[in-house]
Amino acid sequence: MQIKIKVKTKAREEKVMKIGEDSFEVYVKALPEKGKANKAVVKALAKYLKVSRDNIKIIAGKATKQKILEMEN
Repeated sequence: MQIKIKVKTKAREEKVMKIGEDSFEVYVKALPEKGKANKAVVKALAKYLKVSRDNIKIIAGKATKQKILEMEN
C-alpha cells in the first residue's frame, strides 16, 4: 500500500493528519538534515497507524517535502 505524505518540519508538536484516502500531512519537530526528519516522519506515521516502523519505507522524495511511502502488511 502506498501513502502520499506532505511533511512540515520544525513544528511545535508532532502530529499526523489524514487529508485523503491515502494522503497525510505529518508535522515533525526535527530539522530536515541528515535524514532526521525522514526518521521522525516514519516514527510518527508508524505510531499513528499502529504498525512497526520496519513496515514503512520511503520510496520517493527522501530530499523533498512531498514523499511517497510504502507500507507492508
